[in-house]
Amino acid sequence: MQTDFLVIGSGIAGLTFALKAAHQFPDKKVLVITKTQADETNTKYAQGGIAGVTDFEKDSFDKHIEDTLIAGDGLCNKAVVEIVVKEGVDRIREIIEWGARFDKEADGDYKLGKEGGHSEFRILHHKDVTGREMERALLDALAAHKNIEVIKHCFVVDLITQHHLGYLVTKSTPDIECYGVYVLNRETNQIEKILANYTLLATGGNGQVYRSTTNPYIATGDGVAMVYRAKGRIENMEFIQFHPTALYEPGVRGQSFLITEAVRGDGGILRNKNGEAFMERYDERKDLAPRDIVARAIDSEMKITGTEHVYLDVRHIPLEKFTEHFPNIYEKCKSMGIDVTRHLIPVAPAAHYSCGGIKADEWGRTSIKNLYAAGECASTGLHGANRLASNSLLEAMVFAHRCFMDAAQKIQAKDRSATITASKATAIPDWNAAGTTRPKEMILITQSLKEVQQVMSDYVGIVRTNTRLERAMKRLDLLWTETESLYQTTTLSPQLCELRNMITVSYLIVKGANFREESRGLHFNTDYPNKSELVQNIVL
Repeated sequence: MQTDFLVIGSGIAGLTFALKAAHQFPDKKVLVITKTQADETNTKYAQGGIAGVTDFEKDSFDKHIEDTLIAGDGLCNKAVVEIVVKEGVDRIREIIEWGARFDKEADGDYKLGKEGGHSEFRILHHKDVTGREMERALLDALAAHKNIEVIKHCFVVDLITQHHLGYLVTKSTPDIECYGVYVLNRETNQIEKILANYTLLATGGNGQVYRSTTNPYIATGDGVAMVYRAKGRIENMEFIQFHPTALYEPGVRGQSFLITEAVRGDGGILRNKNGEAFMERYDERKDLAPRDIVARAIDSEMKITGTEHVYLDVRHIPLEKFTEHFPNIYEKCKSMGIDVTRHLIPVAPAAHYSCGGIKADEWGRTSIKNLYAAGECASTGLHGANRLASNSLLEAMVFAHRCFMDAAQKIQAKDRSATITASKATAIPDWNAAGTTRPKEMILITQSLKEVQQVMSDYVGIVRTNTRLERAMKRLDLLWTETESLYQTTTLSPQLCELRNMITVSYLIVKGANFREESRGLHFNTDYPNKSELVQNIVL
């Protein structure tokens, strides 16, 4: 199969790019690949909202820029921050034109929320399911374009580069090119090749490498792992944001229910098991401090009191207000027997967002030619060492737009360097599965996956030490050896591919953490409790 534009991932970044490509180039084919349903993405689970300056009487670009830089703890690329904040307003208007419905006041003005790290009310939202509403609007808009094809239940295995033409490709190869991908068609169980002139990776995050995460089960770091195997550049993987307030459910592994930060923006108070409001001991901003500070404070209180969670107190918030703003959260708590007017909500930190990822420039270009990255899988320089709340949906739209603009400029300039010629298409080999057999025991895959999550949660969590990182690396090395042996001899399955990707991503997180001999933003190592004078990005 061959296409003009190939989009891997159907979240806000992937769909925004696809819509723009289909609209501007109606004669060209746009192919979107998703490994489950089209709406099963990290975007869908984004509750809080999208940050953007819309009230210029009380707010300003400069304030939003400054808030982002403060949260990023010295590692943001200021030029990129300015691009996202300033261009983001147009992207918000655009998705509203595409049909996204954000909550409004009675007078018709948009309701604006405030979350940790923000100096003003600037967050647009749709109840507590903002991401789901934006995803709906994009999918509805997608249906109007006949030149867009969406392939569901299709797992991308690897990027196709010169390596597959028999050339030696290393990290120092200056002109690595992407020709498309090999995919596992889950309906036929066959590995197929899809060739493309331009490929966008919008594969989302990697939260599933941890035992408890707010991410859906698809968030296994596939894009990052594929680029690393293709010898592309990966950056700042050690910066994993733990959301302070995931709903604590005893015995639950995998995806945790998120209690959006907007609840604290509306007055929610964190309390320990003794009922004490503890955040004032850690930061003058109390419950609205940036996420890294709140998560470490909760982690500290849990260790001090010997508990597995703390509490979020919303009893003083009028029920009518709470149910209007957070109907999804209210219903979830009610289903667990928690009456938010009388009971405290048990919460604990969970892996939430990866601030690092595939290194991308201000146009979303990666170190591999004709390959773009946008959304959580990319490291653009916006977030630095810690993401400011509700900046992620904004970044995804801005960079999806910029990726498309760069590709469009090349097409309009009649740049033929990305064109897959007939001879090149013929030269790229089909996938070779000779000598492989079906796995005799799936327990070999499922148990290794549990081990990865256990290792990362126990040793590479909110607080780290050199000893923990060393132990994590040793165990990951063993898991990598076992899994690569299985990969070489076993017929591919999504489970095996995801395990392989999760081990690679975990290795990159640990390696980045080992290189960063300081504590900055989301990376806190008790052996290096202070910031280094050398401010640097860790590129792997």
